Amino acid sequence: MANSQNVKITLHWLAQSRAQRILWLLEELNVDYVLKTYKRKGMLAPPELKEIHPLGKSPLLTVEVEGASAPLVFAESANIVEYLVDHYGNRLVPKRYPDGKDGQVGGETEEWARYRYYMHYAEGTLMPYLIVKILLNVVQKSVPFFIKPVSNFITGGIEKNFLEPNLTANFNFLESQLASSPNDGNYLCGSELTGADILMVFPLSSAKGRVGLTQQKYPLIWAYIERLEAMESYKRAIQKVIEVEGSYSPL
Repeated sequence: MANSQNVKITLHWLAQSRAQRILWLLEELNVDYVLKTYKRKGMLAPPELKEIHPLGKSPLLTVEVEGASAPLVFAESANIVEYLVDHYGNRLVPKRYPDGKDGQVGGETEEWARYRYYMHYAEGTLMPYLIVKILLNVVQKSVPFFIKPVSNFITGGIEKNFLEPNLTANFNFLESQLASSPNDGNYLCGSELTGADILMVFPLSSAKGRVGLTQQKYPLIWAYIERLEAMESYKRAIQKVIEVEGSYSPL
């Protein structure tokens, strides 16, 4: 456990953003923090976030230490998860090597290998398909009625020939990964919750009941999402947002 004396951690949370899983992580780690919320301007983040980081995206985490001239600023969800886990939550990282194989190339445990993979998979592979789906929905809703047949033809082709095959392939993959979880575990990386599971909850919760992710087709993924959403720390994080914003929706 890190020494948190004279340290102020602030999560800059934006509605309908990936910041929710960082809020969950802070609750899971039982770390003292300040929650600062922002509202979107249309689909975009407000300009105030650019005062913290030039790209103005969320989540952002600032760490202020007594005596420092300026706070440390952390962007990107996986980067923030790694930072917090390094200081406060080693239990959320699987053991890297079996006993007697420390430092051996190729000697890593399956749990750790999965963990490293899913730390990048959540944003690098799965989330982009959901973003494309969101953008297509915006296009379908915003075009004038007299060109809707054309826009629907184009967006429908993208969904049929690009989105649906890729989402199906990913959901099939995740279903098989849960079926083969190490030690018959209930999580993607084994029998214990990891930082990678916390990253994965946002895209999967957003996809749940949409884009072909149904309980009938993917019972293991569905149960996995409900297992994560039933955790007390997750529910506390949702309640924090409801208290401030009045409601919560992932996307």
